[in-house]
Amino acid sequence: MTVPRLLALGLALVALQGCLARAAVDVVTLPVKAVSKGVDAATTSQSEADEKRGRAIRQREERIGKLARDYDREIERCGDGDDEACAKAQAIKAEWEALSAEERPD
Repeated sequence: MTVPRLLALGLALVALQGCLARAAVDVVTLPVKAVSKGVDAATTSQSEADEKRGRAIRQREERIGKLARDYDREIERCGDGDDEACAKAQAIKAEWEALSAEERPD
């Protein structure tokens, strides 16, 4: 009965050495991994900056397109004698011109 116990204890020690070694490596490398993730989160890569700039440009152009469609609709209604539509068309045109005059976002 003692032989099987000793055999089980020996196998457990061998198996636990790998677990303990892996845990020790994890503990040692944890600060390095944490710092590298922090640096990655704090910095913006060139590709990320390009994506952000492209997204801002697309959103601006989409807004200008929507304003152009809205302006055309309101001008048509204004031509039919709707004074409120004329006022809306002027407001839309002012926003449209302001967006068109802006420099592209960096």
